[in-house]
Amino acid sequence: MNDIQPITLPGIDPRRPLVIAGPCSAETEEQVLDTARSLAAEGIRICRAGLWKPRTKPGGFEGVGEAGIAWLQRVKRETGMYTSTEVATREHVATRCNCRTDAEFVREYLRRARHDLVIG
Repeated sequence: MNDIQPITLPGIDPRRPLVIAGPCSAETEEQVLDTARSLAAEGIRICRAGLWKPRTKPGGFEGVGEAGIAWLQRVKRETGMYTSTEVATREHVATRCNCRTDAEFVREYLRRARHDLVIG
């Protein structure tokens, strides 16, 4: 545990709390962009948007998926924010890496289930 380093990103003051914010479920490009613009105006530098939303109820909204990557890329171009989304499968990781969002996070329930998702 002695080798733990703080997260440092260009343009983000490491002495301030790191805030990552955005819509839990990205449903439209307008929603994501409006949210990102509002967050950027408040000084938030990392926008997250939930693109994949696996559900236990059949027929429930499961997110916009890969189509939302273009929305995050637009957020980055227009606001200069870092972008992030969740990943729940190996395919999500590959898509996220190919499309170049800045960060990803693994769903908690997958960690609890000891899922073999490998991020590399």
